[in-house]
Amino acid sequence: MDAKVFMDRRGVWAFALGCVFVTVGVLMHIPMFWMGKDMGFHLAGMAMGWDMILGMFLIVAGIGVAAYGLLPKAVGDQMEAASRISVHAPEDAPLSPAHWGLMVVLTVALVIDVMKPASLGFVMPGMTHEYGVPKSQAALVPFFALVGTVTGSILWGIIADIYGRKASILLSAVVFVGTSICGAMPSLGWNIGMCFLMGAGAGGMLPVTYALLAETMPSKHRGWALVLVGGLGGVGGYFAASGFSALLVPDWSWRILWLLNLPTGLVLVLMGGLIPESAKFLLSRGRRDEAYKVMARFGTKSHTLSEGEEDEADTFAHGHHDGPQPKLWTPGLIGETAALSIAAIAWGLINFGLLLWLPADLVERGYDMGTSSKLLASSALIAFPTVFLCAFLYSRWSTKWALTAAIAVTFAGLAWVLGLEMFGGSPVFPVALLIVGSNGLLAILLPYTSECYPLKVRGRATGWVAACTKAGGVLAQSLSITALVPALGMAALMIMAPIALALGLIMRYGKETRGLDLRDLEKPRDH
Repeated sequence: MDAKVFMDRRGVWAFALGCVFVTVGVLMHIPMFWMGKDMGFHLAGMAMGWDMILGMFLIVAGIGVAAYGLLPKAVGDQMEAASRISVHAPEDAPLSPAHWGLMVVLTVALVIDVMKPASLGFVMPGMTHEYGVPKSQAALVPFFALVGTVTGSILWGIIADIYGRKASILLSAVVFVGTSICGAMPSLGWNIGMCFLMGAGAGGMLPVTYALLAETMPSKHRGWALVLVGGLGGVGGYFAASGFSALLVPDWSWRILWLLNLPTGLVLVLMGGLIPESAKFLLSRGRRDEAYKVMARFGTKSHTLSEGEEDEADTFAHGHHDGPQPKLWTPGLIGETAALSIAAIAWGLINFGLLLWLPADLVERGYDMGTSSKLLASSALIAFPTVFLCAFLYSRWSTKWALTAAIAVTFAGLAWVLGLEMFGGSPVFPVALLIVGSNGLLAILLPYTSECYPLKVRGRATGWVAACTKAGGVLAQSLSITALVPALGMAALMIMAPIALALGLIMRYGKETRGLDLRDLEKPRDH
C-alpha cells in the first residue's frame, strides 16, 4: 500500500500493526470452528477458550491501533479548513480512464459491503436451528445489525470528514475483518453483538462512496454514475451472499458466511491502494502536491467558499442537516417529500424484511438451504444486467420516469410473489423481478432526491430519505421480534399498498431533473 497516503498521519506502521492484530485475533477463533467439523460445525453451548478471549482482545486493540494510525493530526484545524474548500469537476468534463477505474473499484467495495447484511437471510435458518431459539428471538440478530447500519451511516459520515474518504473505507474494512468471528461464536448473544458492529461498519460505506464520487465525477455524469455504482453494488452483494450460501453452506454450515468477512475485508484493505484520497481532504491538510495530482487525474477544480456559500457536492453526498427548522414539508415540497419518504420506507420493508424472510420461507416449503440459495442466486444473476438499463434510462430518458419505472417494476415483483404464494411455481423469476425493481429503486432514489431540492434543504432531504430506508427495515424486524411476521404472500400484499401510493405520488408531484441546472432549484416550485 502507498505509504504516501499516511505520511502526515500517526503512521502506516500503526495501521499495518492494527490490521495484523485483528487478523491474528480472528485466526485464533478458527480452532473453535474446526472443532465442530464432525458435528456439522455446531458450536452452540461450547465453552470459549482462553485463545478466543485473547483473540477478542487483539481484535479490539487492533481496531483501535489501526484507527490511531489513520487519524490525522490537528483534526480541528483540518475540519475547519475543509469547511471552506469545495472540489468539483466542470459540468461537461469528459470521463477519463481514472473515472471508470474508480467506479469499478467502488462497485467492488460496495458488493463486499452489501454482501454482509444480505447474508443475514441465509444464516437465519441454520442459526435458529442450531441455537434452538424461536424465530422471534433469532430476529434480534438482523434487528441489531440494522440498528448498526443506522449508527454506521451517522458515524462514518463523521469519520469521513475527520479521517478522509479513503481512510474511512480502510477503517470500515478492518471492522469487517474483526466481525468475522461471528462464525465461531457459541452463543446467540455474541452473534447479536458482533452483528451490530458488522452493521456499523457496513452502514457507512455507501455515504462515503457517494461522497467520493460526488467530488470526482463531472456533474453531467454524476447522477447515472451513482445509479450504476449503487445498483451494481446492491445486486452484486445479494448475488455474492446467495452464491456463497449455495456453494459453501451445505458443507460448512451457516457460520462460513460470517467467516468470509476475513478474506473479503482483507481484499478491501488491499484495494485501498486503488482508491484515491479526496482532493478536498488533501487540500485541507496542506498536502497540495498530492491534491493537485488527484485533481489532474479526475479533471476536478477547487475554490475557497465565500461566507454563506455551501458546498454542493458535500451536501449531495452526505445529507448534512442544514438548520434547526424543518423545511421539507412546505406546500411546494410536501408532495415529493411524501412520495420519496414512502418509497424509501417501502424499500426498507422489502430489503430488510421480505428478502431476509425469503430463504427461511423457502426452507419451510421443502427446499433445502443449498437449493434455496441457488434459486435466489439465479434470481440475482438474472437481475444483474438490468442495472445498466436503470443507469441508461436515468441519464438518457428521464430521471422522474426512471424512478417511476423502478417503483412499477417493484410493484409487479411483489404482485408476482403474491401469485407465487397463491398458485405456486418457481420463485426464480418473481424474486428476480423484485430484486430488479427494489435495487433500481434504491439506486435511483437518493441521486434523484438530491437533484429535486434546493441547495439549502438538499442535504436534509437526502438524509431524511436515507433514514426512511432504515426505518422501513426497523419496522420489518420489529414484526420479526414480536412474532408477527405475516406469510410471504401477505407481506407482499401489505407492501404493495405503500408502493402503489408512492407510485401515484411520484407521477403527480415528481419533477423532471434531467438536463436541469441544479441552481434552478434554489426556489421551491409550486406543483
